[in-house]
Amino acid sequence: MRSINNSREVSRRAKGKNRYAYEEDRRSARYYDDEEDYYRERPKKKSSSNDKKKRRPEEDYQNIRKRSDPENNKNRKNKRRRGRKKNRVSRTIGIILAIIQFILSVVLAVNVMLFNVLTSTYFLVLIGVLLILLGITLLTQIAAKGKGIGGKIFCILICIILGVGSFYIGKVNNAFQKITGSNKKTSSMVVAVKADDNADTLSAAAGYTFGVQYATGGDQTKSAVKQIEKELGQNITLQEYSNLGEEAQALYDGEVDAIIYNSAYSNIIKEQYSTFTKDTKVIYKHNIVVEIESDTSDESVTKPFAVYLSGIDTNGDITEQGRSDVNIVAVVNPTSHQVLLITTPRDYYVPIPGVSGGQDDKLTHAGIYGVDVSMQTLEALYDTNIEFFGRVNFTSMTSVVDALGGLDVESDLEFDTGWESGAEIHVNEGMNHFDGISALAFCRERQALPDGDNGRGVHQQAVITAIIKKMMSPAMLRGASDIIESVSDGVDTNFTSSQIQSLIKTQLRTNAKWNIYSVAADGTGGTDICYSSGNEELYVTYPDEDSVAEIIGLIKKVKDGEIIEGSVSTE
Repeated sequence: MRSINNSREVSRRAKGKNRYAYEEDRRSARYYDDEEDYYRERPKKKSSSNDKKKRRPEEDYQNIRKRSDPENNKNRKNKRRRGRKKNRVSRTIGIILAIIQFILSVVLAVNVMLFNVLTSTYFLVLIGVLLILLGITLLTQIAAKGKGIGGKIFCILICIILGVGSFYIGKVNNAFQKITGSNKKTSSMVVAVKADDNADTLSAAAGYTFGVQYATGGDQTKSAVKQIEKELGQNITLQEYSNLGEEAQALYDGEVDAIIYNSAYSNIIKEQYSTFTKDTKVIYKHNIVVEIESDTSDESVTKPFAVYLSGIDTNGDITEQGRSDVNIVAVVNPTSHQVLLITTPRDYYVPIPGVSGGQDDKLTHAGIYGVDVSMQTLEALYDTNIEFFGRVNFTSMTSVVDALGGLDVESDLEFDTGWESGAEIHVNEGMNHFDGISALAFCRERQALPDGDNGRGVHQQAVITAIIKKMMSPAMLRGASDIIESVSDGVDTNFTSSQIQSLIKTQLRTNAKWNIYSVAADGTGGTDICYSSGNEELYVTYPDEDSVAEIIGLIKKVKDGEIIEGSVSTE
């Protein structure tokens, strides 16, 4: 009995040892998971027969010891913690970049809204694009398993684009505000002496006798005299003359030491004394700024309106008064999309309302009294209201054309321009591609034309038509900001910002094709006395009454919504 029991005891003890060995093996086959906070079974690795042959008991023992070594486990935990910490930092950076992108997107949307040239449809598309870009950034950062490096690079690039876009739109918006809403004209009153006079400043001419005339621009002359006396601190000696020519002659003859006049009259004096600019020097200048009254409203551009386009023969301040060598009236019907371009010769012999007292003068001379006076002169001539004006000087003309990428202009003649026009170029009969300088020379040349000033007016209309056609294309309207920025110093208009924005938005929405018809007032040349030049006879163009009556009839057709036969389409 004892032997049987002893054998059973031995068997139980052997089984217990096997059980403990089995538990030890199971423990060594498990590892601690920090994230799940409990032990997990290690996946069993399939081993080939060769591995089983090569593996030695000593290797198994070393592996078990490494897994059970507390120090080794601690290092592994530290590595995992450092990895999770880096991921948190990377994700935080990604969220910050996304916030910056959101802020820049809002800034861009606000600038575009303030610029107000996009229709509501285009604006909503812009908002949608900005939201999609922001969503891409968020997905690449929040939902990313890794560090999301690609998403961060994408976000940085978008932020740069948004920042540059906002800055550019804001800058252009400022330029846009600078161009529009003009309501002033500037008279530049000067004191001139002979070129060889020792006086170079006003104080050096304190004891001089000053020649003046009050027949033209008398109020401005009186204002200049008061300012001169204020700066010198004493009364000055004045010698009055009946007109500008007599005043200039008195300086040449030595009757006066200096003359006071509006610098805009310089070209009138040069019509009598061609070397006047070389013979004299200006020692003092005083600007007088006068507001131009305007009663237009935002609704003015939703019904037929007229715009006076004035090309001033000056390179200075665009608001400065000067002779208008380009006199074009554009009658616009925004409903029928008809534009009538009317060119009036610069030498047209007509009275200047409110200035000449019924005496006739050259149309170009009206510009020296202000753009509003030129408008009133043309209103009286064509019996119509002219609500708006746009002034362009010679330098801004080249900028406009260059900003448009050049123009394709059709010429009715083949000729060569002279140096007086600003550039010597050859013009082909038919289509020509002009840059800014070439287009200006084409507009200014008249000596080489058989019809003189009338032919020049036709060419000016051709350039205006080419500009309208190019600006009416959707691509150029969307690039209007570039054009506005490039010409902001040489163009101004009494159109308000909202009025021009309304016109641009309407064109973007409808993409309408415009019909442009050009006509020029006719007349016959001669010489006669002009109000602004005194008793000196100058070359003038006597109006053809039939031609003027025809133009009045065309204006009525445009305002009545008719399409004029023979118009050129912008399509």
